Amino acid sequence: MDVARWLCLGLFLAGCEMAGDAVDMSAGPELIILAAPIAGDPYYADVYADIVEFQIEFGRRIISAGDDVIILSDETAAPAFIEALGPSHVAVYPVEDIWARDFGTSNAASPVFFRYTAAGQGSGPGGQADADAVQSAAIELADQAGLTAAFGRLLNDGGNYVDDYAGSVVISRKFLRDNDLGESEARRLIRERTGARQIAFIEADEQGGLEHADGVLAFIGPGTLIVNAYPDDPDYAAALRADLESGLPGVSIHEVPTPYDASAVYDDRFGSACGLYTNALVTPNRVYLPQFGVAEDADVVNQVQTLTDREVIPVPSSGVCHLGGGVRCMSWQLRGENAARLAAHLRNRP
Repeated sequence: MDVARWLCLGLFLAGCEMAGDAVDMSAGPELIILAAPIAGDPYYADVYADIVEFQIEFGRRIISAGDDVIILSDETAAPAFIEALGPSHVAVYPVEDIWARDFGTSNAASPVFFRYTAAGQGSGPGGQADADAVQSAAIELADQAGLTAAFGRLLNDGGNYVDDYAGSVVISRKFLRDNDLGESEARRLIRERTGARQIAFIEADEQGGLEHADGVLAFIGPGTLIVNAYPDDPDYAAALRADLESGLPGVSIHEVPTPYDASAVYDDRFGSACGLYTNALVTPNRVYLPQFGVAEDADVVNQVQTLTDREVIPVPSSGVCHLGGGVRCMSWQLRGENAARLAAHLRNRP
């Protein structure tokens, strides 16, 4: 990697853009990148097998549905992934964390690397350095593959950038605090970096920690949002709807049942994603919807299917949701020529 590009990538200077030819952003099979846990990582030791099992089943469903998946793995887990999914869906390229959504690019059609925040690594001393180190693997991989993406110094996790690929974006107000911005200036900067046209800032439903918008809502199509139901907090529900209607005029908002379960939180810095159907992975033709082994699962699948012309794919997630994420949080999405370049690079590595 040359020095100028390293400065661009490493320092996240505003206005930097990764070199590369123009990218064809036409819709096709989405490439989903999953990052497997590294064997021996003490943080994930107790749930290592659960994560691998989830990623294998998720990978199967992605392939069966018609999208593409490659799992970045170390040499220890690679044989299990290869046996289950085939060698073309596994690359020995270990990264230091599993939450690829947060340190990868936001928006598969007009990709941008925000600077992964310290909160994603639990904050604390050296938190931003840890976050930068985790993200550097994704940035270097993108550079090696010749991807085209924009960069900026703005701090944000991919889980806090929820958009419909038609110009509408939702971000929690943690973004404003992290970057010391007012809403007007933040909207201007986000529009410049991403091409978004209308942006809603919301309060996260749990203050502190990650405060990601994708734990609250999801676009399941252009101008169509599903949001968590908050029957025990009507004031928050009303404020959320007011923020969305103000920032996203014309967007259709639909509540879905939210059987939230925080009884088995793995790390109390991050909360639980159990019962959050809004943490769905949405591709041009499909909605991969988490399922939790509860009575509401089938009803929400049916409800979401009535609201979108995309195929709804249920994905069992009860084994990992207590970690604070799952279907969307683990998925780095790429599309068009960027997807083709990265897939070719990973599949042609020695």
